[in-house]
Amino acid sequence: AGQLRDDPVGQRYAAAAPVRARVPLPDGIITELPGDGSLMAWTVDDGADTEVVAAYAQFAEDTGTRLTFFLNGQYDSWTVCAPALTPLVASGQVQLANHTWSHVDLTGLSADGVQEELGRNGEFIRSTYGVEAAPFYRPPFGYTDSASRAAAAGIGYTATTLWYGSLSDSGLITTDQLLGFADEWFRPQRIVIGHANFDPVTRVYAQLVDLLRERSLETVTLRDVFAV
Repeated sequence: AGQLRDDPVGQRYAAAAPVRARVPLPDGIITELPGDGSLMAWTVDDGADTEVVAAYAQFAEDTGTRLTFFLNGQYDSWTVCAPALTPLVASGQVQLANHTWSHVDLTGLSADGVQEELGRNGEFIRSTYGVEAAPFYRPPFGYTDSASRAAAAGIGYTATTLWYGSLSDSGLITTDQLLGFADEWFRPQRIVIGHANFDPVTRVYAQLVDLLRERSLETVTLRDVFAV
């Protein structure tokens, strides 16, 4: 794989694309990975802070950690960081999924409103990164109902993805708090949610990778697992 430069995280981790049979998307809402195993989907939402998005991109490049970003295109970070992220997206190591354009509660919108939010964000992802986000989307705040899911499905977003474990860093918390949540939730077959909004996570990447190694967890994207 060539010589890796020195980096603060240490040895490259889980760099190779997983080789495994993918499973069909389940009916209903996705909250965890199917079956038994040692996989973990590390998902990252929002992107309010450009420096945090850039740090996540560097972390992924340095370590090979596979990530799924549920992004809001309203944030400049996704345009500013596109040069760094695009090669990772093209290789499949990083997946981009839809979190709406403006992080709005979809259950409070009409069907047209839901489709406008997801459609605008999906077009941003296509035009900026050249990839399709559908069918994966995450409703902001985790708020979802049958009407909003039907509207989303009408434009191809059939995989409503929530989570089973959170770093609880949508707002500012301490690094010790974040590591405590990681210790609680970095478990097999979990979909864990973090956020690219505040910098504490960027200061504990090494500890987070150590935790993955100690528990023999392999990071995967949702597209690694589900056949779509």
